[in-house]
Amino acid sequence: MLFHMVSGGPQPVAPFSHAVEADGFVFVTGQMPDTPANPGMLPDGIEAQTRNVMANLETVLAGLGLGLEHVVVARAFLTEFKRDYAAFNATYKSFFPHDRLPARTCVGTTGLAYDALVEIDLIARRGDAPSLPSSAQKD
Repeated sequence: MLFHMVSGGPQPVAPFSHAVEADGFVFVTGQMPDTPANPGMLPDGIEAQTRNVMANLETVLAGLGLGLEHVVVARAFLTEFKRDYAAFNATYKSFFPHDRLPARTCVGTTGLAYDALVEIDLIARRGDAPSLPSSAQKD
């Protein structure tokens, strides 16, 4: 296993690595909606917080030579699920091509670090996996 801390990445809020890699899979720790330049300071609203979380995830992935196109699974946690779910989805999906959305779980939770509205973690895969023909990619 490889334990990664990405230079210039978000400051961890607890004792963990930005990502851990094993057997070609990269497990990216859940990211908060602050920025590397302003740890602990969050923007207002689910859209801005979702954009910051995605930017932090992209920073970690880029530091490992990966991008969102390598994401297999995302897990999202929302503290105001009923209120924020639709707006979160609209912002989240803008980061992926409409035909390349990773598998995802999204749950409501009672609290997150920094009193954030959203946290997202990822599982990515190194290497090129064979793609199914577009006709086989059905909903």
